This record gives sequence, C-alpha cells and structure tokens, in this order.
Amino acid sequence: MKLSIIIPVFNEQNTIAEVLTKVENVSLPGIQKEIIIIDDASSDNTANILKKQQKKNIVLIRHKHNMGKGAAVKDGLAQASGDLILIQDADLEYDPKYYSVLIKPFDKKTTMVVFGTRLINYPLRIWGKDKTILPAHLIANRFLTVLTNILFGGSLTDMETGYKIFRKEVLNKIKINSKKFDFEAEITAKILKMGIKIVEIPIETKPRTYQEGKKINWIDGISAIWTLIKYRFRN
Repeated sequence: MKLSIIIPVFNEQNTIAEVLTKVENVSLPGIQKEIIIIDDASSDNTANILKKQQKKNIVLIRHKHNMGKGAAVKDGLAQASGDLILIQDADLEYDPKYYSVLIKPFDKKTTMVVFGTRLINYPLRIWGKDKTILPAHLIANRFLTVLTNILFGGSLTDMETGYKIFRKEVLNKIKINSKKFDFEAEITAKILKMGIKIVEIPIETKPRTYQEGKKINWIDGISAIWTLIKYRFRN
C-alpha cells in the first residue's frame, strides 16, 4: 500500500525540518510513503530549508503567490499517487506518531475516511495553570462540529481536525473549490453528503499561540460557517 502525505506549508522555518524528520522516520511496515510538500510562497527561510530536501520520495511544489491551505492541498492532491492520502500540517501541532493508528481502520475495505479527533477528551479551562490555549478556538471548533452534524446528519466530534485521511477513490469524486482554511469544512460536507461514514480516532495535539505562529482566525471561522451552509444546499 502507498501513502501520500500532503504537507502544505507557509512561513514555518522553525518547524518544517523537524516535521519532515518525524514524517520520514515514522515506521509504517508494508507501506510506501510519498511526501508532497507545497510551499505556499513562504517569505521566511522555509524555501531555503526545503531546497535541501532533495530525496526520491519527496515532491516539492512552490507557489509564486500565497494562495491558502485549500489551494495548497488541492495542488498536492493533483500530484498524489497513493492508495491513501493524509494531510499533515507543518507546525508540529500534529505528531506523525499517530499515523499507524490513523491508518489501521483502513484494514477494513469498507473504511473510506478517517479523522483524528482532538476534542473527545479536550477540556475547556478558562483560567488556572492548565488553562486551555486559545479557548475561543476550542469553543469555535466545537460549534462548527455541532453545526456540521446538524446540517449533514453526522456524529463527528472534531470537524476542523488537521488529520484527515482518505482513500484516493473518494477524493477522485470530489471537486474542491476552497482555497483557504474553509477547505476543512468543504471536504467534510461533501463527504457526508455522499453518505460516507467518517471514522474518528482519538489523538492529542500541542496547540500553539499566535505568538508562536498560529494563522487561522475568526474570519476563517465565519468562512467555515458559510461554507457548511452553502454545501448543504448545493454540490
């Protein structure tokens, strides 16, 4: 089996090298890894770091202009040749150590899509030493997930997760229009409208702050709401 790992990256000079090391080193017996990196016109040192990644199993795409995560993923999908396709963010919030458990459900031929859910046991703490990082984001993520379930009859716990894995034949049936973070809402909506069950596997993440380079904001949340409503009523 072949696994295509799509890594969209924009201005992640502090993390991209470590992410790639983790992706390359994760052990997946019997699975061939294809790594597709899309540099979305980074303006820091990311491009120079990526130039050193000239390896047989790595495909490097560079955008001339910043287009957004959705556009980067779409270009990565066009290059992917794997039986399974996994999206890996470049910021170290998501750890490749979970690949093996995320891929395991695909042992069943009936499994088409797997999401890594962060929110099953993720507490909301507004104050104290262990307070939640960016609590507004957690509340927004839960709201978007509930809205997704209401609109599409799903039972998800984490629609906005960055860990989404698909069989290639599923993505071959979907036209992606979103260019930015609304990609997450669009792909989830279209999968659920097709009647495909999404299997969720619990994972843990290390959320980062805006000072550490987090990019998604409240405008992206509004865009996600509109995207969910839009694709409820049209293809």
